[in-house]
Amino acid sequence: MQIVPIYEDNHILAVNKPSGALAQGDKTGDRPLVEFAKDYLKKKYNKPGEVFLGIPHRLDRPTSGVLLFARTSKALARLNEMFRNKEIRKTYWAVVKNCPEKDSDTLVHYMLKDEKKNKSVARLKTFAHATEAVLNYNLIAKSTTYFLLEVNPITGRHHQIRAQLSAIGCPIKGDTKYGFDRPNKDRSIHLHARKVEFIHPVSKKDITIEAPTPKDTVWNGMTQ
Repeated sequence: MQIVPIYEDNHILAVNKPSGALAQGDKTGDRPLVEFAKDYLKKKYNKPGEVFLGIPHRLDRPTSGVLLFARTSKALARLNEMFRNKEIRKTYWAVVKNCPEKDSDTLVHYMLKDEKKNKSVARLKTFAHATEAVLNYNLIAKSTTYFLLEVNPITGRHHQIRAQLSAIGCPIKGDTKYGFDRPNKDRSIHLHARKVEFIHPVSKKDITIEAPTPKDTVWNGMTQ
């Protein structure tokens, strides 16, 4: 897999993760994106030995978009803290099946992950062991078939956007795990980490990193 950075400096590397790529290793044994990124840095900078590259956040395998890596331990520690403290603003785009009742809204659900099914349940009322999940969305485009939502998650729960949008009757295109009626041919889902905004953990400059959407007819039709 060829790594083409969308942002790079001495402390941070950001790539546009393709749908289907693993961010880091899992039980499948497939080679993760972090290893390809290490190869890229090793070759570009002619680095001997092991290349350090930390992962301060994750994207689901079928999701595309901005994925941040930390090139130094200092950046990793500070980015981890910034994610915990909700100091990094994340913006996602989601193509959904149905139009939500409101053009914009704040969704509040209570969620619990089912480890065996690798799936989360989202309900309006709290229940045992559930944690609160909050996101904001805006309807930004529509076609004859689909609707494009811009989503800003406030919390960071497992499969949060997928589960919460499904809970209001708006499953994401291709996401059969959360109620869409058929998979995409490439097993992707139409959920894209469009943008991250934060204060650089070392330079303290304002940073905005955007990732272009995948090139397919649905994304092209919704975003042009």
